[in-house]
Amino acid sequence: MSRFPVGIAVLVLAILLTGEAQGGGLSLRGGPLGIVRSTFAHLLPLGALHRTRHYARHYARHGRVRNAAFARNEQGKPGQPQPPNQPKQENNIVAAPQVSEGREGPLLGNPTARGQIVAAAALAGWHGGSVANGWWQHRDGGYGWVGPLFWPFAYDDIYDYTLLGDGTGFWDYGYADIYAGIFAPYAQGDLASYMGQEPSTRRRARVPSLQEFCGDDKGDTTSSAIDQIRQAVQPSDAQRAALDDLANASTQGVQLIRASCPTQAPAGAPARLAAMQERIEAIIKAELNLQSSLGKFYDLLDDEQKERFNALSENRRKTTDPSQASAKRCDTAQAAAPRWPADEIEQGLHPNDAQRAALGVLQRASARAADMLKDACEEEDAITPTARLAAVDRRLVAMLEAIKLVRQALDDLYGTLSDEQKAQFEAIGPKRTA
Repeated sequence: MSRFPVGIAVLVLAILLTGEAQGGGLSLRGGPLGIVRSTFAHLLPLGALHRTRHYARHYARHGRVRNAAFARNEQGKPGQPQPPNQPKQENNIVAAPQVSEGREGPLLGNPTARGQIVAAAALAGWHGGSVANGWWQHRDGGYGWVGPLFWPFAYDDIYDYTLLGDGTGFWDYGYADIYAGIFAPYAQGDLASYMGQEPSTRRRARVPSLQEFCGDDKGDTTSSAIDQIRQAVQPSDAQRAALDDLANASTQGVQLIRASCPTQAPAGAPARLAAMQERIEAIIKAELNLQSSLGKFYDLLDDEQKERFNALSENRRKTTDPSQASAKRCDTAQAAAPRWPADEIEQGLHPNDAQRAALGVLQRASARAADMLKDACEEEDAITPTARLAAVDRRLVAMLEAIKLVRQALDDLYGTLSDEQKAQFEAIGPKRTA
């Protein structure tokens, strides 16, 4: 058996056991964690399952701060001491995410854990789940695309950054995800497996349902954050009513984003970008809904209450690796955008002069989109939640405009391609390995 399934199983069990240790009240039978656990549990024989539980309990006890990207970068480096009693890691085995001690609420309130769950789901349907990482991976180890779904747990990422100041998930979304929409990593059969249109076989990893990653309308994450705000500011009766309105707006936002979950696999790059645009538009609606309620509640607070509210983000930053600061990671993610596959396009499509001109327009539109998103990357995190939500709005609007720009150029190109050329264009992404 390949090391990848074992590594993912280690990760998932570590997530589950760590969440239980933190008193998050997790349900292992349903929801995203139950789906991911059932997705990978069948890959392990009993002996390996026993060993992964041992490793998971070790990570839960010691709270190792190692995300997937960090683990890959550190493996094989000389002179790296092993922590006491820590099992030696093999290549491609992903270390468990940190869950901050004392953090209340469900595990999905932890952005790093969310990213690892997304990574497991994204890779389950790619090449039959037989690879350790994919070329469309974010710098923090997460993925912007899980099959036909763009931005899993979108509202959780926005909510965590706005109210608690943790931009781990939010700021990594950018041009590289648009690129992955143009040159999707998944073949059509992979996408069909995410939609439940193809039965799982022993040679293809079991793929989780997309509905579990589109947004949980039970509002576990929002409830946890609202509880933290309530405890911090100790609201008066009038303020409590405004906080209830904020909670209701949060629930409505989750439902708006959930409704944008794809119901069928997009057939081709133009359909992928159309779905991506629809998802961003739904996210913006949810964010604007939250913006109004948050502003009203924040304005009712006195200076001391505002200071305690603002301190929630400072407390979160103390548990975050400073080298992973959100604004720096956002800017780096843009600089590390994938190269334009000019050679693959030329060899596969053999474009005529008109098509070559349309390809040039698409490439320039993509470069412009990358610049737009780089410009919309905040240099510093704002202190107040209202200012952070305003930054979220600017980023989402820039992303929407970038998608529209690329989508128009892509539609124009596709209008010139034959069916055979379209098939060759669609084959570029799945063939990439790095």
